[in-house]
Amino acid sequence: MLWTRLATALRFIALLMISEFVRAGLIVAFLPLVAGRLGLSSAQVGSLVGAHYLMDALAKGPVGLVTQRLGVGGALVGSTLLGFAVLLSLLAGAAFWPLLVLAAAWGVFYAALWPSVMAASQQYARPGYQARALSVTNLSVAPGIALGTLGVGQLMLRSPTQVPALLLWLQGAALLLALSLARQRLESPAVTERWNAQWRRVAALLPAAFAQMLAPGLMVTLFYPLLRRLNLTLGDLLGPAVLGGLCLLGALLLAGRLADKLSPRAVLGPGLLLLAATFGLAGWSAELLTRWLWPLCALIGLGYGTFVAGWNGLVGQTLPPQQRAAAWGVVMATEALGYSLGPVLGGALWASGGVRVFWLGGGVFLLAQLYYALSSKRLTGEEQRPAEVAEK
Repeated sequence: MLWTRLATALRFIALLMISEFVRAGLIVAFLPLVAGRLGLSSAQVGSLVGAHYLMDALAKGPVGLVTQRLGVGGALVGSTLLGFAVLLSLLAGAAFWPLLVLAAAWGVFYAALWPSVMAASQQYARPGYQARALSVTNLSVAPGIALGTLGVGQLMLRSPTQVPALLLWLQGAALLLALSLARQRLESPAVTERWNAQWRRVAALLPAAFAQMLAPGLMVTLFYPLLRRLNLTLGDLLGPAVLGGLCLLGALLLAGRLADKLSPRAVLGPGLLLLAATFGLAGWSAELLTRWLWPLCALIGLGYGTFVAGWNGLVGQTLPPQQRAAAWGVVMATEALGYSLGPVLGGALWASGGVRVFWLGGGVFLLAQLYYALSSKRLTGEEQRPAEVAEK
């Protein structure tokens, strides 16, 4: 068991999973396909989505600070209610400008979700299990996002009339979970260290947080163009993807144990170097990428699982315990900015270099590892004592 209060931690994680399912299903699958029927142009859909994600990214730090001081319940309930408002307004055929305001407001409140869940997971984590608890929490949303994107997309093609009801029912489940957590507060334990020393260590994380999310962001808009270049279908990726997922899970569990027992740095560096080497191989040629697709997917899974365990362990050790939600928000906002720049660079490099765009990703991972090696004195090496999350 990874958490001292398992039921409460699982409620936080379930809320995050369902919320990400609804958001992915709405933004990626539902809205683009019904925009014309709702009287929205492609540019207006892009503006709605962009406003939501921009406010989500920019508000993570400030909203995290507010939830740390006032409690997470109000923001979580507000986020689910605004999600309902966006869904119902779309179905009612609301005009663009009211939708834009609602989408932006939803982004502000949604910004509290990830920092709150990560802070709660960290503070509930059993002593000696922090890296594993955070890594499991971080990756637990992947099924929600994948099912929201692909599952709702398939349902839109086969039975589109069922999609609005599905999204509304799931958003209702998210509201019930948020209400069950409405009285949760994140405690702020007293510390003797000066706040500026604590936040200097947080600031030391930010360049690498930006860079290491830029690398996977390179491939966001290149997934289907890459399949066409390799002459592959989604069915051809099923086996390699399952293998990569199993390797990721195995690496995550083993590396998380090592990160908790030894040090996050003991697994963070090897994970980054393995990702750098794998991206370098993948960018050698389209023929090599196709021929070695299975082992490359396995290596990416091993590298990413190892990296995630080390990264979450390092962040968990570094963040100031009395302001964890705010600090998580700052780190995750920086990651989001790196991830948002990735598609811009990836698209530009794809046009001229094709699969060699992977080389840029490999170089970014190498730079991130070099940064960690050079900034070791600026980051804490001691694990913070887990705090507790209490109810009023």
